[in-house]
Amino acid sequence: MNLLIKSATIVDQNSKYNGKKVDILIEKGIISSIKSQIQNSHNYKEFNRDNLHVSLGWFDSSVSFGEPGYEERETLENGLKTAAFSGFTDIILNPNTNPVIDSATDINFINTSTANHAVNVHPLGSLTKSAKGIDLAEMYDMKKSGAVGFYDYKKSIENANLVKIAIQYSQTCNTLVCVFSEDEKIAGTGVANEAASSTHLGLKGIPALAEEIQVGRNIYLTEYTKGKLHLPTISTQEAVTQIKNAKKKGIDISCSVAIHNLFLDDSLLAEFDGNLRVSPPLRTKDNNKALIKAVKEGAIDMVTSDHNPIDIEDKKVAFEHAKNGTIGLESAFGALNMLFGFNIAITLLTKGRERFGIETPSLEIGSTANLSLFNPDGAYIFNEDNIYSTSKNSAFIGHELKGTVYGIVSNNKLVQNK
Repeated sequence: MNLLIKSATIVDQNSKYNGKKVDILIEKGIISSIKSQIQNSHNYKEFNRDNLHVSLGWFDSSVSFGEPGYEERETLENGLKTAAFSGFTDIILNPNTNPVIDSATDINFINTSTANHAVNVHPLGSLTKSAKGIDLAEMYDMKKSGAVGFYDYKKSIENANLVKIAIQYSQTCNTLVCVFSEDEKIAGTGVANEAASSTHLGLKGIPALAEEIQVGRNIYLTEYTKGKLHLPTISTQEAVTQIKNAKKKGIDISCSVAIHNLFLDDSLLAEFDGNLRVSPPLRTKDNNKALIKAVKEGAIDMVTSDHNPIDIEDKKVAFEHAKNGTIGLESAFGALNMLFGFNIAITLLTKGRERFGIETPSLEIGSTANLSLFNPDGAYIFNEDNIYSTSKNSAFIGHELKGTVYGIVSNNKLVQNK
């Protein structure tokens, strides 16, 4: 692919071109020139949009589709199109399919099915067989087939010894174990954050303690094994404090937060909208402020859309019967741009690859083009017209977001929105 990107402002804190408006020439998928003006002497395809900005390709550490098994929620093909239209060049794909991804054969299926796409798919394998939390899955074989880590998506593992052994074993194959932190016995049958709002609405609460006690346990296991661990989608201020203290002690721990747990809070549950039922639950505004501060300070390592398509039949029901999950790829940039401004938003959207052993691209001459194309200006109300996913279960519907994604350049391909 040969492409000339015209009049683009580069957003990359690590590049000498940061903040400059330039033309970018891409030849056979490689950035061959970056100048204030480049003549199109070879009559290459040109890309020119209003207020065009360019950054390194965006990365999301927690994305779910449906295939295999839940194709009615989202196929791999449409999911990857959604990711590209939303500005993402790299995604970590969760193993919560049917059957779950827990063998080398399953990893090979994902890799074969997503090969030759503009979006790079980095699959996770289930940490335990069938994600039942009883026996470890074939970690070494999955690693050899291309798994970048292991995770029983949204399932806390009750057996602490199993987590200990998993962390120890992961060191032999140099890969990352991810563990969801929620004590299921404490969470019980709760459906919302335990607070004044849940009491007022008559909803069974999930106390913050359910997360915090598990975070503490998982930190201790990491310290004991001298291994490394990733805690996806934490949601409480105390969990952040524990992780910060662990890092100060030199424990190799990392964490992410879902964008909806930064942007939305439990006061919205008065609508009893099933799209707002997520795991971990939406918490208080004060808690959100603490999480936002932790993101700015770097105590939280990365943000994620935690994109999780769910059938309409499982969302258009009474709140307490709705399944957990919201899609989030399409709203990720707009929400972060509203919260932090586009410079910080882009920094957040390009962080996290190295933790999973994925090389971070560069925006320099001679580099393979891995770029996201966008306009950071322009507020709008997010609605179903902004959704590319087959499932429409977005917690962001009706909320004001900011900025437009134009597409991506990756793997020698240009994918652009209409």
